[in-house]
Amino acid sequence: MIRALLLALLLAAPAAAQEFRALTRLDPAASSIEAGRDGTVEVALALGQVVPWRVFLKADPARLVVDLSEVDWSGVDADALDGAGLDVALGRVRPGWSRLVAALPEPMTVARAWMDVQADGNGAVSGAVIRAELTPATPEGFAAATGPLVAQDWDGLTAPALAVPPRTRQTGDRPLVVALDPGHGGIDPGAERDGVTEADLALRFARELSEVLRRRGHSVVLTRDDDYFVSLRGRGSIARAGGADLLISLHADAVEGGGARGATIYTLSEEATDTLGAELAARHARDDLVMGADLPDGEGDEVAAILVDLARAETGPRSESLGDALADGMAAAGLRMHATPRASAAFTVLKTPDIPSVLVELGYMSDARDLRNLTTHQWRATAAEAIAGAVDAWAVEDAAQALRVRR
Repeated sequence: MIRALLLALLLAAPAAAQEFRALTRLDPAASSIEAGRDGTVEVALALGQVVPWRVFLKADPARLVVDLSEVDWSGVDADALDGAGLDVALGRVRPGWSRLVAALPEPMTVARAWMDVQADGNGAVSGAVIRAELTPATPEGFAAATGPLVAQDWDGLTAPALAVPPRTRQTGDRPLVVALDPGHGGIDPGAERDGVTEADLALRFARELSEVLRRRGHSVVLTRDDDYFVSLRGRGSIARAGGADLLISLHADAVEGGGARGATIYTLSEEATDTLGAELAARHARDDLVMGADLPDGEGDEVAAILVDLARAETGPRSESLGDALADGMAAAGLRMHATPRASAAFTVLKTPDIPSVLVELGYMSDARDLRNLTTHQWRATAAEAIAGAVDAWAVEDAAQALRVRR
């Protein structure tokens, strides 16, 4: 009876009729819902990659809800997963979004929820485990906890109810953690010219740039280390999970009709500074949607929205100075630059509020000279050194600014 009710609640969620393409699978062998000591419940969901997620409670009947982006439950036995006798149901709630619902035997609250990110020997993300701990509660405590108890806000900021320790701003006393984000991947190849894809070019350059950064003493987090798809929001999640001090998203788009050439460094703004930036930002968001990474309908979290604004008030100027440093460094290295080398647009991948972020168009595959540069090792080596040097220069100034703010 409870299972039927849970399935009905799943089907009653805002759903869409069309099919979606699953992008990561749950590992049943490494996943479980188990009863702990003193009436607690421990949840572990092992995934092949980092995805946006949230954990919250609902009443009538009392139940735990876990929403995940881009996860396919097919082939997962809910009864085998459930070792706590909670009566678990799994299903899709809209294209690109999946839900786990577990009936609670008594009033409970989410004591904490977090994501453990797993890395391979090269520091690249190889998987993730979403974990939650539930503890018994009074009826009043359960009533106060129901609703959108968000583990990770869809715009990338952890809400205070389930907060993780924030990344301390770098002050020059340690190496940086640089998140490199090779654009596109997997079912989204990006631009294509002469048998070359933007996804492959971006990944090749990210790997080469990571080696230069590591030689300079920095740590590097890659949002993808192979040819697979990662949602735009998921990329920010990976950067945060890796403790990134900054994020550089790498692209090499193509523009129909030509006319675009040379490197461009973008920072975030809701209003694009030019039509090219507006076109590229809209294209990236549209491609993300088509690939099945639809965004959920928000349930409203005013506190998280306020914290997002506060975080961006600090990181916005830092992103701008990072963009300026990259543009200056690449131009000083003699690299071909766009007529407007510094621009801004509403790129979703730049919306991680607590990490200074820029998007670098290394060149445009629609321009023959740019494409030749992008596929030439010597040009990429020069570009990698220029970008790494610019990161070093930015880090010095950013640390000095942080120390001035402290005083």
